[in-house]
Order: sequence, then C-alpha cells, then structure tokens
Amino acid sequence: MAYPPHFSLAAVIRPNILALQPYRCARDDYSEGILLDANENAFGSSIVVGGAGAGAGAGGDDANANANANGDGEDLPEDLRATLSLDLHRYPDPSHPSIKARIAALRGLSAPSSSSNASAANGASASGADHVFLGVGSDEIIDLLMRVCVVPGGAEKILTTPPTYGMYAVCAHVNDVGVVQVPLELGGAGGEGGEGGRFSVRVEEIKKAIAADPSIKLIFLCSPGNPTGTLIPLASVRALLEYPLFKGIVVVDEAYIDFAADVRKSSAVSLVKEYANLCVMQTLSKSFGLAAIRLGIALAQPPLIQILTNTKAPYNISTPTAHLALSALSPASVALMQRKVQSLVHGRSALLAGLASLAALGVGHSIGGNDANFVLVPILEKPAVPVQEGIEEKKTAAAPAQAPGKPDSKRAFRAYKALAETCGVVVRFRGNEPGCDGCLRITVGTEKENEEVLRRLKEVLKEM
Repeated sequence: MAYPPHFSLAAVIRPNILALQPYRCARDDYSEGILLDANENAFGSSIVVGGAGAGAGAGGDDANANANANGDGEDLPEDLRATLSLDLHRYPDPSHPSIKARIAALRGLSAPSSSSNASAANGASASGADHVFLGVGSDEIIDLLMRVCVVPGGAEKILTTPPTYGMYAVCAHVNDVGVVQVPLELGGAGGEGGEGGRFSVRVEEIKKAIAADPSIKLIFLCSPGNPTGTLIPLASVRALLEYPLFKGIVVVDEAYIDFAADVRKSSAVSLVKEYANLCVMQTLSKSFGLAAIRLGIALAQPPLIQILTNTKAPYNISTPTAHLALSALSPASVALMQRKVQSLVHGRSALLAGLASLAALGVGHSIGGNDANFVLVPILEKPAVPVQEGIEEKKTAAAPAQAPGKPDSKRAFRAYKALAETCGVVVRFRGNEPGCDGCLRITVGTEKENEEVLRRLKEVLKEM
C-alpha cells in the first residue's frame, strides 16, 4: 500500500488521462537493424558541411555516405561536425534509459549495488530509471503535471507560495486552472529561512487553505526559492505530504539544489521512495551549466512517472540534448560540476561582502537564505547625507552611520535600468514581488563579472 494512506494517485489524475492509450511506435520495441518504420530520410540531413563534393552521392546505397555527400567538413567547426555525426536523420531514443540511470545514481535513487537479482525485466527498477522522467526543461514538467492532474475551467486549482517562480502561475493560466496563493513568511523578525524565518513556508496557513478548498490538486514549492534563494526544510515538506486533508501532489522545484550546503540532506529527493504524493523537479540548466539544452527532470515514484511518460509528446528529448546530457552526467563531468559549484559558492560570499561595502550608498543587507547561485538585495532610499568619495565605508564616533532607509522600489528600478542601458550589466528587478520591495536579484558571475557589477552599481547609486 502506498504511503501516505490518505493518498490515491488514481483519485488525483484526471479520468481521461487514466484512460489514455499512449502513443507507441515500433522504436519503443526495436532500435537496431534496418530501420524502415518511422518514415525518416534515409539519406540524412542536407546541411552542407564543406564546399568540396556538396550534393554528390545522393541516391547511394548507404545512408552513411551522407557524410561525404554533404562535403568534406573542412570548413565546419569541430563541435558542429560532432553534432552532425549523431544520426540526426533518426528520431531520438523515446526513453533514454542511460541518462535516467545516471540521474538516479547521482540522486541516490538506484538500488544498492548489493542487490543481485537485477534482470532485463527489473533493470529499470534496479537502476532507478523508473523514478526519472525527462522533459524539455522543468517548464514542460510543470505544464504536464497540471494537464494530467487538474481539470481545466477553474473548478480545480493549484497552490503557490509567492514570491516564487512565475511559470507556475503562467502555466495555470494557459491551462485554465485556478491559483490559490499562500505567501511565504514575509517578515524578517524570525531571521532568514528555516521553519519560521523570512521566506519560510507557512505550513499552517497552507493547511487552512487546503481545508477550505479541497479542489487544490497540486502544491508548488520552490527550494531553494526563486527569487528568495531560501531552502525549505524537509520538515515543512513532510508536514504537507502527511496532511490527511490534502489528497493531491506536493511538487518541490529544486532547480538550485546543488548550491545548498548539503545536497543529500537538503533535497526532497530523499523522501521520494517514502511518499507517493511527492514529485521533485530538477534541471541541468543551473549547476550543470547547460541551460541551452533544455533538460528538465522529474523524480517520483514509478506510477506517477509512468503517467507523465504516457502523456508527453513522442521523442521530446532531442538527440543532441541527450548526447550532451549523458556526457554531463559522467563521473568526471559531475566532479567538475561540483568543483564549479564550489567556486560559485565562494563567489557568492565575495559578492555579498562587496555589496555590504556599499551600505552607505543605500544597498541593504541581503535577504533570503543565500542557498542558490544568486543573491537578493534591497536598494534603500537615498541617504539623507550625501556620500563623499573615499569615506562611504567609514564610521566614526563623530559621524555615526546613518540608520538604514526603507527599501525603495523606484530607486531600485532606476538602478536596474541604468545598469543595463548605460553600463551593459543586466541584473533582475524583483521589487514588485511580495516581500521583495526594492530588491535586485544578482546572479553570481565570474570573479571579473562580480567585480564589474559592484563597480557599476557603486557608480550608478552615487548618481541617484
């Protein structure tokens, strides 16, 4: 019996999705041999890879002649030459089990190596691949979850916790789904994050909203949050998973999880095998540095993964994306990713220190948990006493530091515009989000980029 006992996947999924006969193709069963099942172009692509011999060879007996037919490739960049060698005239693998197995191993979802009864029949289970779904970015997964769980028309709803990632609401509106909002804790009296500090999840308020509206099918949590940068404690996630009045699915978006201090202890993936009503989303866009390939990941128990698989478009993950993803998930590449993450974490500390040095110009103390690859800082009202060059960071008994001003969204927006339009430095204005008055969200860049944004912000604020 699935845990928790109050949850039934069949009761959450829309009846028409449960009754769906998924699209299948011969390639689901056979992927080798002479492949004449999918009406592909046997002569391959018509991308000209060099001047010599272009157009020659069409009509040859071997599709591999395409390499010569399209030219010798001398004028082509090496990376594009490698991409064109990937059998682009064939549809991609429909399931990508090797990628899924590597993700499952990385996130601790594969069976222990001591398990000795793995066979072809239970290989996906042993590798953990049956706990993994791949989407075109996390956005496809967000959209799919709404389409399979929530009946359009507004009678059924999702719940979000602003300030949060904007695509939850966008997808809800696209799918004609209602949105219930329970803001995060917006006050800073309890510190930052945790179970009661700023940008923490107000678990009891969410429970009240669910008790008042049983039509809520999905709860979207972002951990670490965007734009908050705040990790959600697993105790808060558990409290919602075990709340008996909530019959739906808790979705935890972990796009930034690798920037947290202890990934294994911080990630809700550690709860996936225990809770059937949990879906964790991750991505290769952030820590892996592969935003361009658009690979999103859903981690959940196999029945929900199967529902998503049945509903997705055929061949949703392209061959170039799959090729790059598999390489990125090799042990050597994962180790390099982790080293780069540590460099970004160090850069985050340096960026925060640099921003703190601009306090006299009206840069407030960062808010949120600083658990992601960005920081959230309020721009305050213009200091009453003009800042003099060279002494803005000094505090003396004769001239005590001014009391911090209030966050100023108009000044922050002007700074955002000036940085982009006169300095060529693009950050994100978040001052319209709940609890983020006057805030700029600044991504941690390279050491030179961090130094430049600090220098330019200093210049801009002196003129405001």
